[in-house]
Amino acid sequence: MPELDFVVAPVGGGGLLVGTAITTAAISPRTKVIGAEPAAVDDAARSLRTGQHQPRVDDPTTACDGLLTRLGAPNFAALMALHVEVLTAREASILAAARTFLERMKIVVEPSGAVPLAVLDDHRERFVGKRIGTILSGGNTDFAWLSR
Repeated sequence: MPELDFVVAPVGGGGLLVGTAITTAAISPRTKVIGAEPAAVDDAARSLRTGQHQPRVDDPTTACDGLLTRLGAPNFAALMALHVEVLTAREASILAAARTFLERMKIVVEPSGAVPLAVLDDHRERFVGKRIGTILSGGNTDFAWLSR
């Protein structure tokens, strides 16, 4: 695959995003890594934007149960050092992205894993004309989100 402009990965505790950022920096240093997080649980986005490790959101309303973990302190430090940015997605966009994977691609991607596609949709203007890779993770879902 030719060099990408962006790689987008979901973020909860931060381990997957840190690993993605380290690997991307080694393979393709000009590629920017973006974390994708539900707006309802935006502690990683707030932490990286302010430079201060922020508390998790209490009692969030989101189908992204796999991303409810607070950003870990070591991962926060690594993401700051790697200059990773985190963008958030609206809940409606996340559910639409998960449904798109299921209906159009015939693959199960739980809402937590569909957040990168939702971020691309919610921040479309930023990514127009760019080469983008996404990390799709998680197929552990009960499909209750389909009724939302």
